[in-house]
Amino acid sequence: MIRVAICDDHQIVRAGFKQIFSSSDEFSVVAEGSTGREALDIARREICDVLLLDIAMPDQSGIDTLRTIRQGQPDLPVLILSGYPAQQYALNLFKMGANGYLNKECEADELITAVRTVYQGRRYVSSQVGELLAQSFDRDPNTALHTELSDREFQVFLRLARGATVSDIGTALSLSIKTVSTYRTRIMEKMGLQSNSDLTYYAMKNNLLD
Repeated sequence: MIRVAICDDHQIVRAGFKQIFSSSDEFSVVAEGSTGREALDIARREICDVLLLDIAMPDQSGIDTLRTIRQGQPDLPVLILSGYPAQQYALNLFKMGANGYLNKECEADELITAVRTVYQGRRYVSSQVGELLAQSFDRDPNTALHTELSDREFQVFLRLARGATVSDIGTALSLSIKTVSTYRTRIMEKMGLQSNSDLTYYAMKNNLLD
């Protein structure tokens, strides 16, 4: 039996996924979480075989949560749930160690297939995400600029876009101000932007802010 944990801040979403898993003896939902901290606690207790993790969480984002999980539980399969289009987050999350990426509006059969796939130690790549990956290999000039950022650069980028100061980011991510400033410079260079206002505008234009 595959033990599944569902971490999403919407109870109705968790209930819907539980209903899907309850239709098969192959799965057992062993834990639920509604915040990033609860997701971390579930991961650390090692009670599940697959963790379903939402991106938008009330205390800390699924992006930050995923990075922390990867530091402590590198082998735990994490399947990302998102209400956002794949092109906004999928590539960056795969770089950060996500085992799969699913839109919350996926069909039940796709959810089951994705959980089975990551449980078996493989990555689940939907047709849409596969196309994005192919474009990234081809260096398509239309590929979104933020997909070229490293996982840590992407974390810093999102915080800068939300208006956080370099000092605030350093405290939140346990980095020195100098290190954060270096990341900021790299982000600006890679994205061809000049200011934090440019970052915010880009993030808003590409629907990257909650």
